[in-house]
Amino acid sequence: MTPIKWYLSFLKKYRLPMISGLVMSTVVVALFMINPQISGRIIDDVIKNGETYKLMPLICFMVATTAAICILRYIYQILFEKSSQNLLYDMRNTVYRKLLQEDFAFYNKKRTGDLMSRQTGDMEAIRHFTAFTIYVTYQSVLYFVIALALIFTINTKLALAMLVVLPFTALCTFFQTKLLRPAFRHNRECFSSLNAFVQENISGNRVVKAFAKEDFEISKFSKENDKFRAGQLAANKIWSIFLPLFVLLSYALNIILMLFGGYLTITGEITLGNLVTVNGYLWMLNNPLRNIGYRMNETTNFLTSVEKIYATYTEEPHVKTPVGGIAKKQLEGAVEFRHVSYRADDEDIVMDIDFKVEPGQTVGIIGSTGSGKSTIMNLLCRFYDTTSGQVLIDGIDVRNRNLYNIRENIGMAMQDVFLFSDTIEGNIAYGRPNCSFEEVKQAAIMADANHFIKEMPEGYDTIVGERGVGLSGGQRQRISLARALLKNPAILILDDTTSAVDMETESYIQKQLKNINRTCTIFVIAYRISSVKDADLILVMDRGRIIERGTHEELLQMNGYYANAFRNQYGEIPAEISDMKGGN
Repeated sequence: MTPIKWYLSFLKKYRLPMISGLVMSTVVVALFMINPQISGRIIDDVIKNGETYKLMPLICFMVATTAAICILRYIYQILFEKSSQNLLYDMRNTVYRKLLQEDFAFYNKKRTGDLMSRQTGDMEAIRHFTAFTIYVTYQSVLYFVIALALIFTINTKLALAMLVVLPFTALCTFFQTKLLRPAFRHNRECFSSLNAFVQENISGNRVVKAFAKEDFEISKFSKENDKFRAGQLAANKIWSIFLPLFVLLSYALNIILMLFGGYLTITGEITLGNLVTVNGYLWMLNNPLRNIGYRMNETTNFLTSVEKIYATYTEEPHVKTPVGGIAKKQLEGAVEFRHVSYRADDEDIVMDIDFKVEPGQTVGIIGSTGSGKSTIMNLLCRFYDTTSGQVLIDGIDVRNRNLYNIRENIGMAMQDVFLFSDTIEGNIAYGRPNCSFEEVKQAAIMADANHFIKEMPEGYDTIVGERGVGLSGGQRQRISLARALLKNPAILILDDTTSAVDMETESYIQKQLKNINRTCTIFVIAYRISSVKDADLILVMDRGRIIERGTHEELLQMNGYYANAFRNQYGEIPAEISDMKGGN
């Protein structure tokens, strides 16, 4: 499917009002043809021949024609505007749904501001084309063709003389289109880049202020702004070259009419009334010629926007729900990794990951930064697919399960906490929007968040800023944890969730996790030994591999990476464990 066919698939739904609007615009064009004829009759019959009794009927008919034109124009403009808004509504919804279906790999290479410009500026270009350019272009062609045909009925020589301008108009149109298309494509890229830059700096304004880099960012913005301005001026320069040519060609028609039409009137080949009639048709010829530059400008802008939106829409996610994927309302929570490896951008992220977890067990994952801890959980949630090996939940490969069913059964408190611009209650209840307030409160209590929420001006109804601005890092983490707990998941993933809270709060949260009154497999990713020491199984990661595994005591006895981390955080290994090692 081409971008235009994709656009037409949306337009098809509104073909009835659009066709009705085009029919009405055709009638309007036909009615516009009447008044010049009446003007000619007034000159020849009333003024020249003295048939004054025809004057009032002709004027009344002219007034009635003008009134009908006004009414019809109002109706079809409403039809086109409504159709364009509905089409834009459908298209925006379709593209947005597709954006939500895209996987992590898609968003890793796309800029937020760029995607936003698709949903705003590019969509608006499509709306304008649908609401205005379509019927104006259609009317312009009708005006030109019908008016020229009527001039042929008056005098063939005069009509042929006016056709002299058409080859020059066609050449100008061809070259303008050829030059404008790449210019508009470049402009859209510059606009997306500028939009992305602004979005990024607004989101990161605290970092900018913290490092006093306002002047540096202003300088960078000026460069992006200069690129956009240069692109706009370049396109405008092309348009400015051709616009005077189209205007010149339209005025050439006036010169032809005055010189050649006047000559034909003097020689008696046409009457003065015929000359007035042709003069009435003249604007129907020169107005389309004068405005062809604008129409080509709008059409080129539309084509560029459709191509960019369609390119985004057609990017298929690598991770998809399989046809007939297995779905089970409540999973048990058994997890197994069978020699799993994952490679991205020609780099091995994790290699030969192999472990098994029974339902209800707690697994701690610890290791250096970039060792692949979070990647393992991303593979479990199927945010990415493995390069080799299998990830199984309850004995079934996640690639054979319904994608959304997997994620509905997993609660995840992510390392990078994101909170919506909503109430605290709304953020906690995001995964279960229909749950009761008591359930929300209980989840907050388990996450040790209830006490600070109650102290806020409006409690659970307090609106948090975008991304949780206004809350401390620890507060955001606890709200994120409450959100994950409220899902009642079969598998709970805590990705460095307590890094910003104090030891006392962490201890409280760990006790609450042990008291979960259902079978829940828990994965805890952390740097603190205290966060994982009570786990049934601890995996130690380094450079994408599991280098140690076992319980807290077993790992200390190995005297490897885990034991060194323990010493760095707590000092010496407890004597009883050292004695056990010596006894062995």
